[in-house]
Amino acid sequence: MPRETGVKTIAVNRKARHDYSLEDSYECGLVLTGTEVKSLRAGRANLTDGYALVKDGEVWLQGVYIPEYDQGTWTNHTPRRPRKLLLHRAEITKIEVKLRDSGVTLIPLRLYFSDGRAKVEIAVAKGRRSYDKRHAIAERESKREAARAVGRRAKGLQD
Repeated sequence: MPRETGVKTIAVNRKARHDYSLEDSYECGLVLTGTEVKSLRAGRANLTDGYALVKDGEVWLQGVYIPEYDQGTWTNHTPRRPRKLLLHRAEITKIEVKLRDSGVTLIPLRLYFSDGRAKVEIAVAKGRRSYDKRHAIAERESKREAARAVGRRAKGLQD
């Protein structure tokens, strides 16, 4: 059987980019059981309630929902169990230093297969307040409108 190549996205946490301002992101491996991998290959997972934390020099992913595998038997996993993330020691140290600030958390952004191996992209993030969210939306809309105006002007549709 040929080896799997490329990137196959399973789940994306779209709400994270809205609710948090992201600082640094890291690609991590995941320690999974067999039925979790089969469930992920079926394209089923949910990252919205997930977060990561550093405990005893290891990074753990909490609250990520990977449903039980349909054809699994007594070997099935629990859907919201803590999962260990695989990172280099230097990366874990950097993350620990950044998490000491107040209001900073570690959230999963994307769950995917890269060359057949399950990976998760986590980010150090700072929570946004509602007025910050409105400001970010207004800024994005103004940039979009400016790009439209430049495009119309380049086409000669507007004086």
